[in-house]
Amino acid sequence: LMGVRSTKHGVHRGMSSVTIPPPACMLRPLEVPFRYLFGPGPSNVPPRILAAGGRPIIGHMHSEMFGIMNDIKKGIQYAFQTSNNMTLAMSGSGHTAMECAVFNIVEPGESVLVAINGIWGERVAEIAERMGAKVHTLFKTPGGHFTNAEIEQALAKHKPVLFFLTHGESSAGLVHPMDGVGDICHKYNCLLLVDSVASLGAAPLLMDQQNIDILYTGSQKALNAPPGTAPVSFSERACHKMFNRKTKPVSYLLDMTHLSNYWGNDGKPERIYHHTGPVSGFFALRESLAILAEMGLENSWSHHTEIAEYLWKGLEDLGLKLPSVTTIAIPEGYDWKELLAYIMKHHRIEFTGGLGPSVGMVLRIGLMGYNCNKANAAMALAALEDALKQCRKSKA
Repeated sequence: LMGVRSTKHGVHRGMSSVTIPPPACMLRPLEVPFRYLFGPGPSNVPPRILAAGGRPIIGHMHSEMFGIMNDIKKGIQYAFQTSNNMTLAMSGSGHTAMECAVFNIVEPGESVLVAINGIWGERVAEIAERMGAKVHTLFKTPGGHFTNAEIEQALAKHKPVLFFLTHGESSAGLVHPMDGVGDICHKYNCLLLVDSVASLGAAPLLMDQQNIDILYTGSQKALNAPPGTAPVSFSERACHKMFNRKTKPVSYLLDMTHLSNYWGNDGKPERIYHHTGPVSGFFALRESLAILAEMGLENSWSHHTEIAEYLWKGLEDLGLKLPSVTTIAIPEGYDWKELLAYIMKHHRIEFTGGLGPSVGMVLRIGLMGYNCNKANAAMALAALEDALKQCRKSKA
């Protein structure tokens, strides 16, 4: 320790001693308000999952941790309805899985086709562009969906190695039809990448039956775990492309050669250290997948549909136009920021505005997993009704 010497009278500090005092904020206890998180995520986390995340830490390379990771893999295979061996959870949010898929599948100079009907297609297009792919886009306004004929026409024209489609477009409130898309992609020797961050567990999706090659989701939506882990799965066709590259992926952290070993998916007898996974996050994710398995996928899908229909009926009764799933057109004459601020202040409820191309067009309500019940839907409707009465409506 340079500049510090000890004497019988105490410690004398020299020129290099501490000059920045402890910040006052860090000497106060942590305060976190209780909120009803009825936006598009994160969702409220049930006590059982919070408790799982609070278990004592074990080493990320301990055999017990590998056992928990094996459980997570099986839980994801059930949630995705896949038998893919190359199934794992990323150490990061949904964006981590998005980047992992693009970085590992695509090589610089290869053609990629991205369906953009909201913010997530925009993000994937930028990620692919940054790593040197030739990016082609199919475009619709937020909430629009692509016909299989439109997709086939673009595949024939651009001959991409990868086609990206969002199943649950949370910025616009659309669940996109998936039947037949995988078959069309395979006809043109193209891999299908699907984002189900906002839809997994809430809307039917069958990875193997619908011939999806790479599927990913996030932990913080209908799975109700804290943000920070992202399930992803790769088909055999995707693995063949991924593990026969001419160049290494641009990211070391997201390199599936290493991650497949860390998750015990590469057939090697030993797992080698690559990075330190989020141990507590994996505990919480395992518990959330266990809750989904106990409830059953079909029950989870039908429950979300039932509560969504109850919510939609209530929104129609308030005279609000509903362009799509849990996405409300901002009522004419209202300031959407004022509505959201009023609801947060007076009802402790989070709804959100649009995202990316849908900003200023819509309000978004999400009742996912643990939050998905009639009492919460009624609470959301009452808060919205109150805000519409109390907030100023402009004369415009």
